[in-house]
Amino acid sequence: MAIALARLYPIVDEGLLSQNSFDVASFAEELREAGVMLLQYRNKVDGPQKVLRAADVIRGVFADVECRLILNDRADLAVIAGWDGVHVGQADLSPEDARRVVGPERWVGVSTHTEDQVRLADSGTADYIAVGPVFATGTKLDAEPVIGLTGVRLARTLTKKPIVAIGGITCENAKSVIDAGADSVAVISALIARGEPVAKVARDFLDILR
Repeated sequence: MAIALARLYPIVDEGLLSQNSFDVASFAEELREAGVMLLQYRNKVDGPQKVLRAADVIRGVFADVECRLILNDRADLAVIAGWDGVHVGQADLSPEDARRVVGPERWVGVSTHTEDQVRLADSGTADYIAVGPVFATGTKLDAEPVIGLTGVRLARTLTKKPIVAIGGITCENAKSVIDAGADSVAVISALIARGEPVAKVARDFLDILR
């Protein structure tokens, strides 16, 4: 199925929240206040029970507004939590296996870092393809080599599926990534790195990406 991605795709990363003394509920409320319509929750540090508790909190925050909720890695937990989809990396379930778990209605996204991976994702069942890191990022210690705007442009020639660009994206460079062919930008640390309320930073991104 063809999907339409919101231009801004915040990733709520549990490790980063802890480092910056945020709790999931208040962070989600800031994103809701800004008018975010798509987000991903990523938790690489806790077990399934804590992931599900956080997922329940986030779903509660967005209960009466339109926002698509995507869980990182865990297709099974996305179903249990009643979320709208799952995002998998190259070391996780394949998009095809994730699709078997979540069914035809939920979204499946996949991370890619090379031309071959984009081609494979294009031929598979993923609804959207993430490409990156576009710029250098400190969020992932095992980050793949930077692809730059050239990599985004190349990915755009390889697939008609929606592209999410990720890695080192800030308010200053976000528009250039969209101009290079991305449909959406995933933002993680830039949401909390400017010493301003998260809601204001998210609104700044939304204004830039209109």
